[in-house]
Amino acid sequence: MKDKNIKKVVLAYSGGLDTSIIVKWLQVNYKCEVITYTADLGQKGEIESAKKKAKELGVSQIFLDDLKEEFTKDFIFPMFRANALYEEQYLLGTAIARPLISKKLVEVAEKCNADAISHGATGKGNDQVRFELSAYSLNPKIKIIAPWREWDLNSRDKLLSYAAENDIPIDMDKKNAPPYSMDANLLHISYEGKVLEDPWASPPESMWRWTTAPHNAPDKAEEIEIEFCEGDPVALNGKKMSPAIILEALNNLGAKHAIGRLDIIENRYVGMKSRGCYETPGGTIILHSRRAIESVTLDREVAHLKTELMPKYANIIYNGFWWSPERENLQTFIDATQKTVNGFVRLSLYKGNIIIEGRKSENNSLYKENLATFDDDKGSYDHKDAQGFIALNALRLKNKLKN
Repeated sequence: MKDKNIKKVVLAYSGGLDTSIIVKWLQVNYKCEVITYTADLGQKGEIESAKKKAKELGVSQIFLDDLKEEFTKDFIFPMFRANALYEEQYLLGTAIARPLISKKLVEVAEKCNADAISHGATGKGNDQVRFELSAYSLNPKIKIIAPWREWDLNSRDKLLSYAAENDIPIDMDKKNAPPYSMDANLLHISYEGKVLEDPWASPPESMWRWTTAPHNAPDKAEEIEIEFCEGDPVALNGKKMSPAIILEALNNLGAKHAIGRLDIIENRYVGMKSRGCYETPGGTIILHSRRAIESVTLDREVAHLKTELMPKYANIIYNGFWWSPERENLQTFIDATQKTVNGFVRLSLYKGNIIIEGRKSENNSLYKENLATFDDDKGSYDHKDAQGFIALNALRLKNKLKN
């Protein structure tokens, strides 16, 4: 049931097929003014194109924000401190962007006295949940329009027909066909739909936009060094960089060496399985190097506890609960563990592989050579102590009931 009182709507606008159609659909069906909001999260080449399309669709108020530094510093890096992977594989590139976009939509709606916000997420996907849970967390009274849950344009063919009937320009791929359903930002680019809907079909090489194919990557490994401060990468090869700049630099290096391709079947929060292909070159490098520096700077039980909590933390983000009290409280613990995660990691990139070459921390290393050494004359460990340790741990095993 359409709310007749809605006169002004802020739309999360990407310039793609769905959101371009939504501009027109809102104008026709709600008879309302549409304000577009486009967040520059590092999606190359899309921002100015989105602005141009919005103008062609009759949008008078167009908001464009460069959020790359805020996105990396306040969302990506805090998530990475947890080494978060959804279902042990997905680096959450789409999921982590939604709470920031939602925050900005709510802010623009308040600034412009809009009656509602809107998004282009489908009724089958996770993003509708992420956008709306985030918005309600920030403004419980906000009104949200989700066209995919209202209209009958429930297929690509119907969307393309609507676009043609209303003179809405649509980008096509090199074969003059609609592109994959994609989401891009500084952390990743994702692909869904078309041939990928058959889980047996291989992703075509022409689909990948960022990374070099492994067989075309350089034949010589490239060694790099990353410096970490309290769990975050702060320098590359000795050069200090801002969060967004270092992630972009690692993206370029990873893409060159075929790092970060992923093809998975994941379990969506709404209940179905779906196939997604991802390119996350810089993020994959950060994850591997973070684990390396944590291996020498984190206490064993703290490290194990972090590992146990990681799936829960990843699920929270995947399911759209970034602004929830459970995520915020978990973040407090995770951030506290990172105070000693300082040091350097040396690694090589080679044809899709990340090879850890070394790790060191001058002031926070818990690795003690005099304890680990096999040279008895250098050691400070008394081998005899192990006898009592084993005896105590064996006690319950020796006394268990026999069948």
